[in-house]
Amino acid sequence: MTTSQSTSNSSLSTRISLRWLPDPAFENTDTIVLSLLGWYVDLRVDKSTGKIDWAIAGQRIVESQDPLRVLFTHAIDSHNAFEAVDCGTFTQLPNGDDFEIGSMPRWDLPGKPVREYEEVWRELAFREGPEGPGMGVSWVLEAKRDERGVGGQDGSTVTRVYIARIWGTYVALRQEQMHSVGDSEAVVKEGGEVSAIREEWDYATGWKMKYILGPDADKLPSMTTIDTGDGDWSVGSEVIVNGQPYIVRAFERIEQE
Repeated sequence: MTTSQSTSNSSLSTRISLRWLPDPAFENTDTIVLSLLGWYVDLRVDKSTGKIDWAIAGQRIVESQDPLRVLFTHAIDSHNAFEAVDCGTFTQLPNGDDFEIGSMPRWDLPGKPVREYEEVWRELAFREGPEGPGMGVSWVLEAKRDERGVGGQDGSTVTRVYIARIWGTYVALRQEQMHSVGDSEAVVKEGGEVSAIREEWDYATGWKMKYILGPDADKLPSMTTIDTGDGDWSVGSEVIVNGQPYIVRAFERIEQE
């Protein structure tokens, strides 16, 4: 790990294994999680089918430090588990990997019963981006919501988009959701199929597509068209990406020391 990465608030990680107790551990996905300053985008692709196993995005809220307990909100969720409590407790293994325990619905079983699980996560070195060695830009953006049918008894259709970059790794997720109208605020009633892309920087050829998944993947912005030098990219500001407004949820720029 470079000195600049060790001082970064960004995190790039992959899952090593999943275990549903008391069954043996296994790993069936190519998973990448991009996290920065309390926000995350998580894409898991099934290795055998090449389809989305799980795609989620939202906030990463630390509930306690000892033990480390983290709550993940699901603003986007390909399993439609928007109200499910996703809270894991983390400890570090001797090899440096993170060991997570918790409980969550088993999507592969009828009725989606809640079961205890164990996961092993590994931090990845940042992929070099176009900024060059020892430098990198990281951010998480949330698209301003595109709502249709607001105020009707049936609620509104809302398009949710999260895009994230950690140096030379980029992931974008998109989901149309039906929001019902409650007494105080809208709640997610149903979510459609998630579309996703994952791109990685290659020194010789530039940004290359690794995955393009889902019916509306062509509507997601590519890193080949995003310019972080255009506009005010401070946290909370609004930027325009491919003609659409986004809110900067998290941003970091690491300069070479």
